[in-house]
Amino acid sequence: MNTDGSLPIYKNPKASIEARVNDLLPRMTVQEKVAQIIQGDINGWMDMSNPLDNTLKFNQTGLEEMMRLKGGSIWGGYLVPYEKFVYGVTVGQKYLMENTTLGIPALIQSEGLHGFTNNGTIFPSPIGLAASFNPDVVSQVANITATEAEGLGISHIFAPVLDLSRELRWGRVEENFGEDPFLTGEIGHAFVTGLQSGKRRNASSAAIARMAATCKHFAAFGSPQGGLNLAQVSGGERELRTNFLKPFNRACLESLSIMTAYSSYDGIPAIANTHLLTDVLRNEWGYKYWVTTDAGSVDLLITLHGTCDTRECAAKTALENGISGEMGGGTYTFLTIPDQIKAGTIDVKFLDQTVKSMLRTKFALGLFENPYPYADYMSTIRTPASRTVLHAAETESIVLLENRQNTLPLSKNIASIALIGPQVNRVSFGDYVFFNASLNGISPLDGFKQYLSSVSSSTRVNFAQGSQLWSNDESDIPAAVSAAQSSDVAIVMVGTWSLDQTLLWTPGTNATTGEHVDVADLGLVGAQLKLVQAVKNTGKPTIVVFISGKPIAEPWIQAHADAVIQQFYPGELGGLALAEVVFGAVNPSGKLPVSFPRDVGTTPVFYNYLKGSRPIDAGQVLDNGQLIFGHSYVLNSPAPLWSFGHGLSYTSFNYTNLKLSSSTIKKTQDFSVSVTVHNTGSVVGKEVVQVYLTDIQSSVVTPNQELVGFKKVEIPARGSTVVTIPVISSQLAVWSLSNSWVVESGNFIVKVGTSDQVFAQTTLTVQ
Repeated sequence: MNTDGSLPIYKNPKASIEARVNDLLPRMTVQEKVAQIIQGDINGWMDMSNPLDNTLKFNQTGLEEMMRLKGGSIWGGYLVPYEKFVYGVTVGQKYLMENTTLGIPALIQSEGLHGFTNNGTIFPSPIGLAASFNPDVVSQVANITATEAEGLGISHIFAPVLDLSRELRWGRVEENFGEDPFLTGEIGHAFVTGLQSGKRRNASSAAIARMAATCKHFAAFGSPQGGLNLAQVSGGERELRTNFLKPFNRACLESLSIMTAYSSYDGIPAIANTHLLTDVLRNEWGYKYWVTTDAGSVDLLITLHGTCDTRECAAKTALENGISGEMGGGTYTFLTIPDQIKAGTIDVKFLDQTVKSMLRTKFALGLFENPYPYADYMSTIRTPASRTVLHAAETESIVLLENRQNTLPLSKNIASIALIGPQVNRVSFGDYVFFNASLNGISPLDGFKQYLSSVSSSTRVNFAQGSQLWSNDESDIPAAVSAAQSSDVAIVMVGTWSLDQTLLWTPGTNATTGEHVDVADLGLVGAQLKLVQAVKNTGKPTIVVFISGKPIAEPWIQAHADAVIQQFYPGELGGLALAEVVFGAVNPSGKLPVSFPRDVGTTPVFYNYLKGSRPIDAGQVLDNGQLIFGHSYVLNSPAPLWSFGHGLSYTSFNYTNLKLSSSTIKKTQDFSVSVTVHNTGSVVGKEVVQVYLTDIQSSVVTPNQELVGFKKVEIPARGSTVVTIPVISSQLAVWSLSNSWVVESGNFIVKVGTSDQVFAQTTLTVQ
């Protein structure tokens, strides 16, 4: 209470967010302010080491010390019984609300990249969600992730990742939404909207969200030199603006938090980049919410980047240049801030700005009114509605890459199929899932059996693993060949693999994708390619399924397989969804969010390269060893095996009557593209209508093409629909020689289709 007995403004739920922030900040001591911007951990007062232990007790001394030093946000990303987790959160928030001077609740944090990690529903990996090209489905996925976490008292989710998949050797490609800035921005915006929409129960009228999304990693993190995690990212202001910042600008201006990148860009560590974090994010974009570093990254100013030699320097640099807090995982350099303020080496205004951003996020969530878990938290976890959205996400994420002579779909009455490969009897999730999460998943082997049983099929399934994912041992290939020979068709499932967050960081375990798991080769590991070749050599129709977290560079498979399917790491129903696609119960509609190179040496292979950057005078090595020499890569080609936007269907589509709302526009004028899409086949199908733009002549070099709009539509067999896609004028702008966005006069080619196939095109003139 105020000294006159009145209610402080910051405790008034009817007051505006800004009024509450401005009332609370002056009441805080420097120590209280610093405690707001350092991440604490629930294990400070709860023993979270045993995922099976449900002991409901806490350490009072640990609780008080944690909240005194690091009480602004609390990491809670542990796999423990829900009852224990809820107990720990309630104890922590009750202490803050009732036993501290100001009663400021904490953000409770966890992971939710593709599903809530404490035994929540696991959805397809982000790269798979992007393959759906369906923002509505992605928004529903994020909404369920938030719903499952919210009841447990969690208010802050570390997702989505908006890095671009332009460096395919990097281990975290699976966490991204692909290589394209526009698609990443649209899918990211859908994710943020789905995660944050709504209000927590009993929140104030001014609250605007029920969960804080965390856009990361700001910025340009996903293109490290050599593909090595944390390595430098090279580029200039134009590349930064044209590619890396666009998804954040689209998706994150309303997100309640942003996480910075570990890496440096153009020689400046991202966490201490005044231009990036202050000039652009805060001043130019007006971002006013919470910004935090990634785990341990402030210490990297000393140990990796070499721009500081003391913890004091690291804290001062990160705070003053980043207006951001410090996550755990390091030495907590921000604990030096009170003494530095007292000594005059840090201006308190930077601390105040950072604390204000944290308080805005908390008031925006309505935490001061209700920071507690809900009594009925179990009612929102793993519901039938969640299962429905999961199934939609699974099926729409699968991409049909090749289908020679209509090998697919298979008849559900086919006499026998061989399921071969190390991915058949395995549940392969991406990283950032909880320990043993795969136990909730359906493997392809079980999924095929479940589907065939549901349609009363008599199809015989012959299973042979054939090889391990991680071994050169070929001794099991003969058994796989035998299974193929005794079947009508062979389906070979190969790919990459990741691990859950416990195993991925356990010494001695192996993986080929995931955080800190970078690769020098994008081909199949071990005996997998030889397995595919041996099965194909039986003469039986051979379908290859890639189950992976990134593109696989195997041109032999592209050239020889009768059909190829890409399933980026799926969610819990991935095995069933794959069977439904193979047998035609679901018509595939996914499109590639990332291009597939022929070889790691031909990367980068993203579709929107700058004009003139990819000459094609290809060479080739034939199956018989004959060498055909070219002059672009001599014995290979820089053209991708399958390009961004590619994806086949079991029906066919035709495009007619392409129109622009106006073929001549002014520089500030928006326009729309409309086209009639015909389903010329015999089955219903979903088509992703994609609009690409090429600036024919510009003052700086621009991409040969870039996606500016898309829309997914379902069209009945022999039916048609008119699709209209808006394009805003700013999408035509270039980062000019004068370092500003400018829409220039001239002609633009507007085309509909995929990045490597044009169905119709026209010309737009900008006056």
